[in-house]
Amino acid sequence: MNRFTHFELVTDDREKTAAFYRAVFGWKVEKWAGPVDYWIVDTGDASTPGINGGLMQAGGEFSGTVNTVEVEDIDAALAKVKANGGTIIFEKSPVPGVGQLAYFKDNCGIVVGIMQPDPNASM
Repeated sequence: MNRFTHFELVTDDREKTAAFYRAVFGWKVEKWAGPVDYWIVDTGDASTPGINGGLMQAGGEFSGTVNTVEVEDIDAALAKVKANGGTIIFEKSPVPGVGQLAYFKDNCGIVVGIMQPDPNASM
């Protein structure tokens, strides 16, 4: 079964947003050391229910909150998205050390990410 495994809060001001969630929920929010300006959000103890996420730059198709589903085969998942009336808005792209990532709009316009884990992914 494919499950939501990550969320992204879309914001124009990652520093201000990070400060808010640190203060309100005690979340750990840090700039990612990777090649893009992305912030990692750690929401708590991995032994309790919940998922972690990130802060991403607002713009284009991205606003609000975007949830990401982990899949075994991103190419097969993208084909199913298209076959069922969805549109790809961000083609499959490597996230170094993490995996392959793409974003789509479902048949009602909701933006969702999909990730195929691959610790060997590189740019």
